[in-house]
Amino acid sequence: MIRTILFDMGGVVITLDQQQAIKRFKALGLKDAEQRLDAYTQQGIFGDLEAGKISDEDFRRELSMLVGRELTWDECLYAWKGYCGDVPKRNLRKMQELRQRGFRVVLLSNTNPYMMSWVMSDSFDGEGHSLAYYLDEAYMSYKCGAMKPDSVFFNAVIEGEHLIPEETLFLDDGPRNIEAAKALGIKTFLVGNGEDWTEEIENHLK
Repeated sequence: MIRTILFDMGGVVITLDQQQAIKRFKALGLKDAEQRLDAYTQQGIFGDLEAGKISDEDFRRELSMLVGRELTWDECLYAWKGYCGDVPKRNLRKMQELRQRGFRVVLLSNTNPYMMSWVMSDSFDGEGHSLAYYLDEAYMSYKCGAMKPDSVFFNAVIEGEHLIPEETLFLDDGPRNIEAAKALGIKTFLVGNGEDWTEEIENHLK
C-alpha cells in the first residue's frame, strides 16, 4: 500500500517551458544559454546553484561576469521563472485531495533559491497560497547538497521521511530520475511535461 507520494516540481506540479527560460537568459546577455540550460539537470554555475555548491548571490555575481554587466537579483529571478510555463490548478487540487485522504505528499525537486522564493510565496497559485500549502514536506536539491538522479538526494528523503520504499510512489518527468528511484525500490510513475496525471495516479496507488 502506498503511504507517501513524492512529487517532482518542474514538469509534474508545474509545466516546464525551457525555451522561455533560454530566451530570458539570452535577453540578459547569456549568448550560449542553450548549451548551459537543461530540462532535468543543470550544468556549470546553474548546476552548482541547484546542487547547493554556490549561493544565489554567488550565482548572480558569476552570471554578471559571464554576460559582462552587473545583474540584479530580480533579473536573475525573472530569468529563472521563465522555466514556469503554467501552474495547473488541477494538480494542486489533486495534491490537496491526496493529503485529505491520508497520503503524505512530499516535494523532491532539483531547484534553487530563486525559483523557491517564488514557489514558496503567496503569489504562487494565484489564490494567496504558496506551494507549501499543498505539501507535508519539501526537499530541495540546493539544501540537500545533491541533485536527482544522485542516490544521495533520494536517500536523504528516505531517511528524513523514514520511508519504506515499497510504500512510496515517485512522480517525475525525467527517465533517469525514475530509474534511480526504481533502483532504490521506490514505485514510480513517469509523467510527460504538462501531462494531466490526476486520474492515472489512482492506478499507481492500489
